[in-house]
Amino acid sequence: MDKINYIRGEDLKEKWGEYSIAYQMGNIGSEVSRSLKWTAKGNKQRANVAIDRALELFDFTINANIKNPPRLREVLIAREEFCDYFFNHNSWQTDPKRMQKYYDGFVMMERLAK
Repeated sequence: MDKINYIRGEDLKEKWGEYSIAYQMGNIGSEVSRSLKWTAKGNKQRANVAIDRALELFDFTINANIKNPPRLREVLIAREEFCDYFFNHNSWQTDPKRMQKYYDGFVMMERLAK
């Protein structure tokens, strides 16, 4: 089996579980924001890089929360919505502004926790 080459490296993959869910989802949200921005601007190459990073962080977050079913479910639904928006012609009819607002809430949670 081929080894997966992570964009952010093995170090982040191993440390990711040490971060709060708000931090994890907030960072995913940053990549979601970049994905939306570059898609809207028609820059497919940069959009694809941001999409790949978002998916990588989703995967790290799923692995970090595998033993917490309610949290895991939330992350899986968020990932599914993200994938539907970018790969399935938005069959869920997700509003990109609402999607971004969802992730912004995690950023605020992380800031308030400090």
